Amino acid sequence: MFIVAGTLYVDPARRDAYLASCVEVVRAARSAPGCVDFAVSADLVEPGRINVYERWESDGQLLDFRGSGPDGEQGAMILGAEVHKFRISGVEAP
Repeated sequence: MFIVAGTLYVDPARRDAYLASCVEVVRAARSAPGCVDFAVSADLVEPGRINVYERWESDGQLLDFRGSGPDGEQGAMILGAEVHKFRISGVEAP
C-alpha cells in the first residue's frame, strides 16, 4: 500500500473552479479497484493551494486509474505542483 500526497497551486481566483472540475475524478477514483481513499481539497490558509491525498493498494491499480492524467483544461489551471509517493511499511493506531 502507498500514499500519494502533496500540493497543487492554481490561480486563487480559479481555485473553486478547479476543485469543481475534480468532483467526478474523486468519485471515479473512490470507486476504482485498489483505491482506499482519494481527496482533493482547498487549503485553509493559502488561497491558491490545493491539497491532494490518495491511498492505493498497488502501483498497477493506480496506473490503471490514472491513464493520461488530468484533462487539458485541468492541467492548464495548475501553476505548480509538489506531489510524492510514500510507501507504507506498517500501520499503527495513533
